[in-house]
Amino acid sequence: MESLPFLEDIYPPNFLYALIVRSPVAKGKLVRIETPDLPENFTLITAKDIPAVNRLEDTQMPVLADTDLNYIGEPVAILLGHDKTKLDDIFSRCVVIAEESKAVFNCDDAPDSPALFREIISGNPDDALTYPGRIVTGSYSTGIQDQWYAEPAGAVTWYKDEENNPINKKPSDAPGKLVVKTATQWPNHVKRSVCCLLGIDQACVFVEPTSLNLHMDGKLWYPSLISCLASLGTYITNMPVRMVLSREEDFLYSPKRCNTSIDIAATIDDKGNIKAADIDISVNLGAYGVNEKEILDQVCLGALGFHGIDHFKMTAKADYTNIPPQGPFTGFGIAQGLFAVERHISLIADISGMDPASWRENYTQPVFLNGSSLPDGDVRVNELVNIVIKESDYYRRWASYELLRQTRSGKPHEKSENPRGIGISAGFQGNGLLYRGEDENSCGVEVTLTKEGVLEINTSITSTENYDKIWKKIAALTISIDEDLVRVTTFSPDGNLTIPDCGPSCASRNISVVTKLVEECCIEIRNQRFHDPLPITVRRSAQPKSGSLYGGNFNVTDINGFSRPSLAAAVVEVTLDLAECIPRIRGIWIAVDGGRIISVNRARRNLSRTVAQAFGWSFTENLEYINGAIPINQYHNFSITNPIDMPPVNIYFQHDNEGEARGIGELPFTCIPAAFLQAVSQAMDHSFKSIPLKRKDIWEIVRIRNDEIRRRGHNDN
Repeated sequence: MESLPFLEDIYPPNFLYALIVRSPVAKGKLVRIETPDLPENFTLITAKDIPAVNRLEDTQMPVLADTDLNYIGEPVAILLGHDKTKLDDIFSRCVVIAEESKAVFNCDDAPDSPALFREIISGNPDDALTYPGRIVTGSYSTGIQDQWYAEPAGAVTWYKDEENNPINKKPSDAPGKLVVKTATQWPNHVKRSVCCLLGIDQACVFVEPTSLNLHMDGKLWYPSLISCLASLGTYITNMPVRMVLSREEDFLYSPKRCNTSIDIAATIDDKGNIKAADIDISVNLGAYGVNEKEILDQVCLGALGFHGIDHFKMTAKADYTNIPPQGPFTGFGIAQGLFAVERHISLIADISGMDPASWRENYTQPVFLNGSSLPDGDVRVNELVNIVIKESDYYRRWASYELLRQTRSGKPHEKSENPRGIGISAGFQGNGLLYRGEDENSCGVEVTLTKEGVLEINTSITSTENYDKIWKKIAALTISIDEDLVRVTTFSPDGNLTIPDCGPSCASRNISVVTKLVEECCIEIRNQRFHDPLPITVRRSAQPKSGSLYGGNFNVTDINGFSRPSLAAAVVEVTLDLAECIPRIRGIWIAVDGGRIISVNRARRNLSRTVAQAFGWSFTENLEYINGAIPINQYHNFSITNPIDMPPVNIYFQHDNEGEARGIGELPFTCIPAAFLQAVSQAMDHSFKSIPLKRKDIWEIVRIRNDEIRRRGHNDN
């Protein structure tokens, strides 16, 4: 797998710069676009110039808005020119005239008919909710999060001749060969989207991925939109086009992690056991639905947690609003659902007079609504819980901090105080997707053993994780050849269309599904190599089964994931700096079952990095849309958690070296936030229920507590 260039380093000869003219309103009608007189070689392209279908594949999103405007920053035109200084000047004088109408920014104000609705009923929840016991209620919310990848989204496009050289006009054998350079997790989606927009055959478009670096699923579908805009520029002008967003532009308008609101009401007995539950879920999709079924159903899966509740009712809705389209973020929604249910479990434990760890020691395995669960012999989640309890010395620390909490109860908070707390949580992630896309999300691998004894692995994977090294190791062990004789090809610059499409590089599909297919191909070649003449070619493919949540019948079975998820448990210890209202991490312990760990060092690096990102979502990355837009001051003040600023992460693997490899990169997002918030809640003697936690939230609790104590003292006097 060759090293890919960064998009920032690609400058074809005689190219045009391209800028996006955007909607100034969150909702309204486009009236006209006013521009100064355009000099020669400067072009404005609008929706009326699109030759075919004005829609991004697998969505209802227009590539360029024609009449209806649905969010601030929605593309309405592209401006192209060869001189960047002149282009910026003309761009600054472009004015979009629109008739503004009433916008909807949150799900509470959305229409009564949501974009998606789910209702799942198990047992007799209405009767069970009247069970003689206590009803514990809680409302939990998660905010948006930005990917902040190494370079902003963009695309560079041009026509090429037979020798693969860029040319300034379409070849005579129209429609020509269009090259699209972009950092994408899904090259085939880029290809299909461009071809749909321009009305050309897929054989005429060659997508050449550039370096992804760390992307956190932010480059799943958004590069397809930018690639469509750049390709349209090349199609109209016959010139190479370079469209790379500024860092600010990317930050303001790129998709973010969806925010969610989840209300839970659970009936518990005198031992804290859940007898019944009512779960209500709301997801803000933004202006258009992108991966909306995947996101909503994974939030539902997460909200069920590890608890085999016999009687429950779950209602879930996803709404379109007038903020930019949202999307996945290192997962499609399981983390949001798990955050809510894990915080609710800690609340139940506290109300029941138990510590949260003791409650979780009785965890069952994840049992999904299709009846699937982990096979016998797999690591049980309570084993992972017990590991982090032991390694963190949880019970001693919890008892000490609980005693201090009770001692401080009723007394004012002093800025010189540094209260401490400790929290525990568990989580899981699936491997792969629940739904097929319009291209069926096929996942293909082709492996050939040549006459020269070279093993060639061909698939369209795009990744930053060096899977070629993993596959070479697997192939060498399986077929008994030297790793130097294994070649991995992920795309062909010369337009070779025979490389199998393995679908989007997300949801741990590369390490789980694709790696499994590579291994299956190698095993088949091993079985054939001494019986059949060389070369031997073996192809394998897999598809997810379509998930559905209709009429209460949940029928989701992923080819490699949700019946065999990866599991994790985490403990987080914090100290509260009340002078600055900042929680400081004292310790992190995480136990993981990710199946066979092919590279322990790589797995540790990946987990340490995502632990820091999970803390960013929990506290430091305070982002929100205000009237449909992210205020510019949030961009200027934005900071991400650096792993070097974190204490060492204590990681413990529980795995079967003979089993299948499973993804682990999403696990910290599923367990760290709830554990962190529980630790802060113990330290502050207040149950926090939303992330990201803000400094003003902590300060408000300090202020309210001290005001109440002063009032009581005044009344006593």
